[in-house]
Amino acid sequence: MLLIDEVLISDDVIREQFLCNLSACKGACCWEGDLGAPVEPEERQILEQIFEAVKPFLSPAGLAAIEREGLYTYDDKANGYATPLIDGGPCAYMIYDEKGIAKCGIEQAFNAGETDFRKPISCHLYPIRASVDERVGMQALNYDRWDICSAACDLGRQQQLPVYRFLKDALIRKFGEDFYEELDAAAKNLAP
Repeated sequence: MLLIDEVLISDDVIREQFLCNLSACKGACCWEGDLGAPVEPEERQILEQIFEAVKPFLSPAGLAAIEREGLYTYDDKANGYATPLIDGGPCAYMIYDEKGIAKCGIEQAFNAGETDFRKPISCHLYPIRASVDERVGMQALNYDRWDICSAACDLGRQQQLPVYRFLKDALIRKFGEDFYEELDAAAKNLAP
């Protein structure tokens, strides 16, 4: 376990290997599971501001779910907000590309230059899950193992790409460049 800037980082974030393999999983993390992607408090306001720009990038089913449930929903189990789901299944912001791979409609709007918000940070950070331990008032970063990502683990091992390096952009987006540089230096010191 590492501690950087009051953030606890699991050793698995450094030691495990990961590289998304969308050709194998088809973006299953967008439709598997029993709740949407966690949405941080400030992201709720952002979703409200950018929705009209994102709307053309969403599926009819996703738009219907958002119309029914809202841009985000409160989940008692998670004790927080999350993206709505289409009939309890896929994320309402999920779309498919021409190859049948799930993509984020919010990110597609970002890629098209329609918004400067890429997607919820919980999605950008995956397979790292960030949580706050209220008892100590610290954030914790843990590697989330999910069988649908086994091909990503295999590819990460082939490329020798640690989880934290795979998620460099997301970690910098969330915590800043200095945090990432300190994490990288600590990881190099821990390397065998």
